[in-house]
Amino acid sequence: MNITCVESLGIPQTRFEELKKHYASMGHTFTYYLDRKEDELTLIERMREADIAVISNIKLSANVLSQCTKLKYLSVAFTGLDHIDLAYCKEHNITVQNAAGYSTTAVSELAVGMMLDLLRNIVTLNEKIRQGGSRGTFLGRELRGKTVGVVGTGAIGTATIRLLLAFGAKVIAWSRSERPEVKAMGVKYVTLEELLKESDIVTLHVPLCDETRGLIGEKELALMKPTALLVNTARGPVCDIAAVGKALVDGRIAGAAFDVFEHEPPLPLDHLLLSTNRCLVTPHVAFATEESFAARADIVFGHVDEYLKK
Repeated sequence: MNITCVESLGIPQTRFEELKKHYASMGHTFTYYLDRKEDELTLIERMREADIAVISNIKLSANVLSQCTKLKYLSVAFTGLDHIDLAYCKEHNITVQNAAGYSTTAVSELAVGMMLDLLRNIVTLNEKIRQGGSRGTFLGRELRGKTVGVVGTGAIGTATIRLLLAFGAKVIAWSRSERPEVKAMGVKYVTLEELLKESDIVTLHVPLCDETRGLIGEKELALMKPTALLVNTARGPVCDIAAVGKALVDGRIAGAAFDVFEHEPPLPLDHLLLSTNRCLVTPHVAFATEESFAARADIVFGHVDEYLKK
């Protein structure tokens, strides 16, 4: 079979050469690319002859997929699959498999790191002192003792809970399904309305689907305390971005941190979340660590190996 990895995946060329030898020994061809191109013409060119393709979070439309007529299997180096036309894949018998679990630690650590920055203004104070300033009358706030509402208790939400408990936070949770291991940690499940009303910090860890799209909108933001913080390392459209931006500008919530948006960065300079210093923003990097990328490669090519054995 022809196996194609359409992008670098953040792993060294030496690893790709090892994979090339590995698949050659099994009688397959392996083609890889060391750059990332997201335009459809390049994707079609790279995938046209592939029986198996490896890709991360680059959008795969029906237009691209329809011109890759040999494609049988997609090993996706990403947790979410909302960037792929799954309806087309199902209709044309293309198996799609994600790489769940590789970034659990990475995302949960960034979520907590964002909370710490919002509470202690680390980035802002760094800039202040570089401009000749001092502490002045600034006072931060501690994570210990804060009530943190975790929305979604899958693997990442659960990992985030463990970190929060280690910091001494009180954790409550809402999820579409409740996990015994979360309850065993002393975490109480509540309604989403209760969570929003009670939390000092709300952190989002749900996948994007019809049920969660726009989960946090104007009505939900109105339930939050004016001193509360919102952290989103899940998916941008889980929030009504316009409603969040307005709540920040109006001071109806104290601050927010977003690693994800309506679309992949770069963002337009007039983007609503960039119009206020109440929002900490990062360019969708929660999943991106050396350790997670190495683990991701193990998972996605392990999935390819499993598929080849069938």
